[in-house]
Parts: sequence; C-alpha cells; structure tokens
Amino acid sequence: MEPLLLLAIFLFAYGAFVIVITIFKPAPIWKMAKIQGFIKLLGEKGTVIFFILFGIAAIVGGYFAYINADL
Repeated sequence: MEPLLLLAIFLFAYGAFVIVITIFKPAPIWKMAKIQGFIKLLGEKGTVIFFILFGIAAIVGGYFAYINADL
C-alpha cells in the first residue's frame, strides 16, 4: 500500500479521534496531566477550541496527503 495513502488514513482517523474526545470529554482522558496543563494555560473553552482546530488540521492534512497519493 502507498505510504502517502497510509498517512492520509492515519491523519483522518487521528483528527476524528481528537474531535470526538474533545466533544465528549471522557473523564479518564480529560483528567490527564497534559490536558489539565492546557486547561490551566488556555482555559476550558480555549482548550476545546485548540483541540478542535488541531483535529481539523489533521483531517485537512490527511486530505492533502490523499489527493497527492499515487492511486
């Protein structure tokens, strides 16, 4: 399988995972030290916005990897 296609699939899945985690905020993940650090730094709303934008950026990167893959 083409490496760029694998990267595109990974980025699509990763972006979707980040957005779902951000929307539902499961307690075991949302209470992790790194995420709590983001919350202290950016606030709750800022952290949510940051992670949603990060997920969208991953999906957009996956899209560009997909259109550049030799299929």
